[in-house]
Amino acid sequence: MKILRILIWAAAIPLLAPPACRAQTGPDATEFDRMAALISTSQRASPPTPELTLDEVERIALDQNPEVHLAGRKVAAAEAHVPLSGALDDPQAMYRGWSVPLNQPWNYNQAQNMFMLGQSFPGRGKRGLRTSIARSDVDQARDELEATQLRIRIEVRKAFIDMLHAQAETRIHDQHIGIARQAIQAARIKYSVGKIPQMEILKAQVALARLAEHMIRFEKDAEVARARLDTLMGRPADAPLEVRGQYAVSEPLPSFESLSTTAIRSRPDLAEAAAAEEKSRREQDLAKKAMVPDFSIAAGYMLMPASQSPRNDYMVEGSMSLPWLNRRKHEAEVNEAGAALSANSAAFLAMKNRAMGQIEESLAEARAAQRLARVYQDSLRPQAEATLHAAVVAYENDQASFLDLLDSQMTVVDIDLASIDAVADFNNKMADLELAVGAPIAAQEESK
Repeated sequence: MKILRILIWAAAIPLLAPPACRAQTGPDATEFDRMAALISTSQRASPPTPELTLDEVERIALDQNPEVHLAGRKVAAAEAHVPLSGALDDPQAMYRGWSVPLNQPWNYNQAQNMFMLGQSFPGRGKRGLRTSIARSDVDQARDELEATQLRIRIEVRKAFIDMLHAQAETRIHDQHIGIARQAIQAARIKYSVGKIPQMEILKAQVALARLAEHMIRFEKDAEVARARLDTLMGRPADAPLEVRGQYAVSEPLPSFESLSTTAIRSRPDLAEAAAAEEKSRREQDLAKKAMVPDFSIAAGYMLMPASQSPRNDYMVEGSMSLPWLNRRKHEAEVNEAGAALSANSAAFLAMKNRAMGQIEESLAEARAAQRLARVYQDSLRPQAEATLHAAVVAYENDQASFLDLLDSQMTVVDIDLASIDAVADFNNKMADLELAVGAPIAAQEESK
């Protein structure tokens, strides 16, 4: 930027002093060298790494994340159970030997030998209800999968924003690091000829130490965000990763009414709670079906004793349960299922109420973060740039000291960092709002 070039040029003016002056060194020359080394070592070169966009990172995470894989396996397990839930019990084969003589236990020619095949059948409607309950389990597992995917996607987005944030902080630091080096040289020259007091040297040390502290924090933020992204993507936590993309302050946010409508339709946890409620309703219907009797039938071949004619017979057998004789048990089962339905209905309403609160809270935070980001972009940054420009003009006309110029420059650095902090915070709040809504959010005009 123009002011940056002017400031570098202004800082370099003292370097044009006569060689005799530059040859003199003050008692704090080693301190200047230490400060210069501190700034130099705070910048670390990293090997070139392929850069990924947000869409690429999200796609990899949804494909490789172990939590998503686990949720997917639960869906497959629930789907595999559906055919079993409505299946009939296994047929039964049976043999009976009647009237075997005790004095000749091996003489089955004198016994009645019966060979039978039987099958039991549940009461009408029970198999269908059991199948529908199993399908409700599938719906719940799919909703859980969608909730996991949504959470992973939001966590990926926030980690991605943190990496972009750290990269932007590093760029701002790099823009001003050249000025810091010029400040060291300028202060060295001026101190050697006695033009600046010891107090200004100490102030310069503080300013330069702040730059070094900034870089340490930026590197830490980038490493933490990179490790989080690697974990979400199912990669080793120390795998190299770079990202590219942009984030900005969007247009006016949607209204609470439109967001709440979208949430009721889109939030996976609400859908999961609704599926749990529906499952309880079907379980109650199945409990009521306990009063419907179950049946079993069997058919068999009988080989009669050798002395009996006819010797070959067949038989048919049928049985029916009598649930009316155990009414109290089945009524208790119905009451239990009704209590479970009531609890799941209350859980759904509580979750819906909590979701509305999350949306309202996240929307308020996003609006506040958006306003703050705009204050920095529209007011504070232009004002700081204008103040720095005035300080450059004053320094060129010997109306301000170099430390005044350096203070103005550090103010710009702080405001630039605070500005990208505000923009990153807004984007993180938007990610939280999207998690609360359960669907991507398109900016729109708020209802008046």
